[in-house]
Amino acid sequence: MLSLSVDPHPLLDVAAFTTTFSRPLGELGPSEALRGLLAIDAPAPLRSDDTVRGAVRDLLRHGGYKPTGRGKPASEYLVRAVTEGALGSINLAVDACNVVSLHSGLPISVVDLDRAQQPLRVGIAPAGSKYVFNASGQEIDLGGLLCLFDAEGPCANAVKDAQRTKTNGETTRTLTVLWGAKALPGRASEAARWYRALLSEAGGVTKDVALGA
Repeated sequence: MLSLSVDPHPLLDVAAFTTTFSRPLGELGPSEALRGLLAIDAPAPLRSDDTVRGAVRDLLRHGGYKPTGRGKPASEYLVRAVTEGALGSINLAVDACNVVSLHSGLPISVVDLDRAQQPLRVGIAPAGSKYVFNASGQEIDLGGLLCLFDAEGPCANAVKDAQRTKTNGETTRTLTVLWGAKALPGRASEAARWYRALLSEAGGVTKDVALGA
């Protein structure tokens, strides 16, 4: 079982699991079932609201980060993208992530487990930390933001995941991190259960991640 250490945090309620796919994501193609769920009014076991959005923003503010503008949580970006019809299918792993994040209101990170170097840890990034988050080479200032770290440094967070560990057509194993808040008791675990069910229906095999200090 994969281990993920989590630094003490008064507001964080993290959930995590791994998924193994039968073939590389590039060979699996999009799931019509998942694409059908990428709509605000699609049937879903969870719904986001202002309380959820506020709790997530408070979670990210705790370390000094400002979750506004281009630095807002990824879950808020999804609502706008879906409303504007600007969100298309990417791959099975990311589409499932987007569905659950959209409806639960929780930001979620998905990284290629074979591109991330263990050990893995969740903690707040120190001032001055940055990483490239897209193929164009754009960087995000990570200072004060909760991040997933691997042996090389921060590689994912609730705003933008790092380009170096993103999934691609060759990905067969992923690590998912749901950035839940203690102010929303049970929401992260409920979202994770639904997420894992969606992946299982699409042929993915999910496993628990051992969370520790």
